[in-house]
Amino acid sequence: MLRRTIHALPAIALLVACGQAAPPPASPVAGAPPPASATPAIPVVPAYVRAAVDAADRSPDDRALDAGRKPDLMLAFFGIQPGMKVAELVAGAGYTSELLSRVVGPTGKVYAENPPFILEKFANVPWTARLSKPILANVVRADRELDEPLPPEATELDAVLCVLVYHDTVWLGADRDKMNQAVFKSLKHGGVYGIVDHSAKVGSGVSGVKTVHRIEEQTVREEVQRAGFQLAEEGAFLRNPQDTRDWNGSPKEAGDRRGTSDRFVLKFRKP
Repeated sequence: MLRRTIHALPAIALLVACGQAAPPPASPVAGAPPPASATPAIPVVPAYVRAAVDAADRSPDDRALDAGRKPDLMLAFFGIQPGMKVAELVAGAGYTSELLSRVVGPTGKVYAENPPFILEKFANVPWTARLSKPILANVVRADRELDEPLPPEATELDAVLCVLVYHDTVWLGADRDKMNQAVFKSLKHGGVYGIVDHSAKVGSGVSGVKTVHRIEEQTVREEVQRAGFQLAEEGAFLRNPQDTRDWNGSPKEAGDRRGTSDRFVLKFRKP
């Protein structure tokens, strides 16, 4: 009996750490990466992140995206705190930038970058309207190409996020080595480069960045580490092992499946 109890302890500890019962084994999906050796812990959401996400004056459209994006866990995982100086690449219409603004507060600052093409084709009207909110007074609008995404004064940043758009930087024709080096330069030592994106099949590289709006995780790891970053941690809270990774993850094409794609969450640090 004692031997059986000892053998059960690791499993019990894992269930306690995850805060939930162990799920049944998932059927393997073709092209999926090998499972991690240990399940990463679910981030603890601080009160200031919870307050930002639950703010009553957030728009209904933004709130509708929360279930699929889990911004509370993402912001907690990347360690965003009040008073920080942060940036977002390809902010789009500003869903994440507004949340960053709310968390860092009046003593912090958010540099929100958008390439001119994205503004012209998709984002300028909703982005401009969002920036009129008084709560976003700490946001600096940066209309810049991705090769040099941040203004010269954006230095010693605590974090730079790239959420669901790293694959877009490929079809936009950005020099990603320059982009990642610019991010590296803008961060303080120990600063975080956080990337979230739709997972493509293993071995597909960047071949699906426009057809299915996905990118292979290993490709992102290699490109970012080539700029000098070190991979600090990966999050599992947006994983979906049942995703076949062969359908279009873009908001317009995903339809009812929006928010259900398998997504990798990578936290890199500047040494």
